[in-house]
Amino acid sequence: MRIISGKKRGMKLLPPGTHETRPITDRAKEALFSVLYKYDLIEDGCVADLFSGTGSMGLESLSRGAKYATFIEQSPKVVAILKRNIEKADFVDESTVIKGNVFKIGAPVTKDIEKYNLVFVDPPYVMSTNSKEGSRVAKLMLLLNEQIAPGGLAIVRTHKYSELDDDYGDLKLIDKRKWGTMGVAIYQMQTEGQADDE
Repeated sequence: MRIISGKKRGMKLLPPGTHETRPITDRAKEALFSVLYKYDLIEDGCVADLFSGTGSMGLESLSRGAKYATFIEQSPKVVAILKRNIEKADFVDESTVIKGNVFKIGAPVTKDIEKYNLVFVDPPYVMSTNSKEGSRVAKLMLLLNEQIAPGGLAIVRTHKYSELDDDYGDLKLIDKRKWGTMGVAIYQMQTEGQADDE
């Protein structure tokens, strides 16, 4: 498990040391970021890494030019490893770590960030089996409507057989991919003009 590209290319990340997390493989991460580049949101963007685990997605974004990343993780053991990875990558000044329940707080604003351009949503598979209306994932996505900037993206990683809705409020599904057992759904926050057109 490493940073694939950018300023910290090749840097190995410390593993979680627990079965509480489900790190993305290097190959799948590289494929995902290749897709994301066409949206031009990473460089100078503000990123939130939800259920962040070791911080792989947020640190990859910072390495590739994001200006700030907020990491949200609930497990104290995993938070300790996450902070070590941030220090190892020398991104302490560009990062905030929040220990909390993502389903309750989403991607909270900080003194440095009002809204996010890119949000990675990576709940444990067991929590995302049902992502339809009324589920925990659906409620989280509706909360993110208030936290993602117009035109920004939410990247939802689930098991490939998990069912997701085509929209959650103003977050609209624009792309779906599958790599191995992993499914990725990309949602875009509609701008005011796009919402008015519907």
